[in-house]
Amino acid sequence: MKRLLLIFAALLAIAAPRALAAGHDDEGAESRIDPKEIIFEHLGDGYGWEVPFDHHHRIPLPCIVWGSDGLHVFSSARITGGETYRDGNVEFRLGGKDSDYRGKIVEILPDGREERPFDLSITKNVCALFISVIAVVAMMMALVRYYRRHGNRAPRKGLGFLELLIDFIYGSVIKSTLGKNTPRFAPYLLTVFFFIFAMNLFGLMVVFPGGANLTGNIAITLVLALLTFLVTNIFGNRHYWKEIFWPDVPLWLKFPLPIMPLIEIFGMFTKPAALTVRLFANMMGGHMIVLVLTLLIFIFAAVSAVAGGVATAVSMVFSVFMLLIDVLVSFIQAYVFTMLSTIFISLANEEPHGHHAPAAPQK
Repeated sequence: MKRLLLIFAALLAIAAPRALAAGHDDEGAESRIDPKEIIFEHLGDGYGWEVPFDHHHRIPLPCIVWGSDGLHVFSSARITGGETYRDGNVEFRLGGKDSDYRGKIVEILPDGREERPFDLSITKNVCALFISVIAVVAMMMALVRYYRRHGNRAPRKGLGFLELLIDFIYGSVIKSTLGKNTPRFAPYLLTVFFFIFAMNLFGLMVVFPGGANLTGNIAITLVLALLTFLVTNIFGNRHYWKEIFWPDVPLWLKFPLPIMPLIEIFGMFTKPAALTVRLFANMMGGHMIVLVLTLLIFIFAAVSAVAGGVATAVSMVFSVFMLLIDVLVSFIQAYVFTMLSTIFISLANEEPHGHHAPAAPQK
C-alpha cells in the first residue's frame, strides 16, 4: 500500500506543475485544447505511433500505397504535420480537416484535386495486431518449451499463471460446454481468448508497444465475430441446419409463410452482431472515460491554477482507478467473447433430442 501511495505521489508531482503552468498561459490557451479532436485521434488509427508525453512527434511507420503511376513506399514521417511528399512525378499528403479523406493518405492530382490511392500501409493498428500475434505465439511457445524440458512438472511465476488461465478457460468454458467436441474446437477458442486478452492489455498501455485501441475498433471486433460465425456455420451438423430451415414447430409457422425459418436465419446474423458490438462498446467506453478524465486536468488548468491543481488530483485518482477496472474488464470481455463463441458452436453441433451416442462395445 505504501508503494502505491508513493507511486501516486510521484505521478501527482509530475503532473501538477504541468497543469498549474497551463493555468498561467495566455487567454488563448483554452482555444488550443480541442478535447474532441484529441480523444478521437488517440482512439483512432494513424500512420505513426504517438510518443508518450509528446503530442507533436510520432514513431514513423511504413506507408505502402499504389498511386496513379505504380507502387510507392515511404516513411510516414515524410507526411506528418501536413507536409507534402513528392515521389517521382506524384505527390502525397494526409487529408486535412476539410478533406473527404481526413487523416488518410491522398494523392494530389495535377488539377489540385485529391484522390485516394490503394492503401496497404502498416498503420498503428496493423502494427499492433502483429505485436499481439507475436506476443501470444511467444507465450505459448515458451510454455511448450517448458513442458518439453520438464515433463509434467508444474511451471511457476509467469508460466504458471499462463497455465492457470489455459486450464480455467479449457476446463470451465470449453470442455464443460462442448463435451466430446472439445478437441476439435479448443485450439480456435483458446486462440481467440488470448488474442483478445492480449489486445485489450496492450491497449491500456500508454507507451510503445501499447496504446493502440484495437478492440475499440469495430472493424477488428467484426472480423473476430465473423470468424466465430464461419466456424459455427461451416462445422454445424445436419440437425443444426434442419432446425434453421425446418424447425420443430407447428406447420402453420413454416408453411406457406416461412415465419420461423426467417426468424432462425435472422438469428444467425444477430449472433455475430452481438459479439461485435459487445466487445467494441465495452472497450471503447473504458478508453474514452480515461481520456476524458485526463483531459479534465488541462481544461480546468486553463481556467485557473487552483482549479487545475484540484482537477489534477481528482482526475489522476479516478484515472488510476478506471485503469485498474479496465484490466479486469479486459479479462471479462475476452472471457465473455470466448464463452459466447463456445455456446454458439455447441448449439450448431447439438445432437437431436433423444439421440444418444452408441455405447462402446464391452470387452
